[in-house]
Amino acid sequence: MRMMMKVKMDTEAGSRGIQDGSMGKLLEETLGRLQAEAAYFGPEDGVRTAFIVFDLEDPSQLPSISEPLFSQLKAKVMMFPVMNQEDLQKGFQQLSQGR
Repeated sequence: MRMMMKVKMDTEAGSRGIQDGSMGKLLEETLGRLQAEAAYFGPEDGVRTAFIVFDLEDPSQLPSISEPLFSQLKAKVMMFPVMNQEDLQKGFQQLSQGR
């Protein structure tokens, strides 16, 4: 299932991670492991935030995805299912067909 993960990083932990290089390494490893479809980075609510789109094959992956972000960046991690335009059109077609 296509998911979007929003990672809001603790400012102090993120600053340490930038200085010692661990944040870049963690994000690179995370994106590689997830084989991310897309990843965007910027501030939200005044904190460093990542928006990562990926395919979640099994819910049992959630701890291995989120735990390093919790422990190393003191991040708040939110995940929710998302659709691309093709998925949305397919959903509209199903609606119009009464499914």
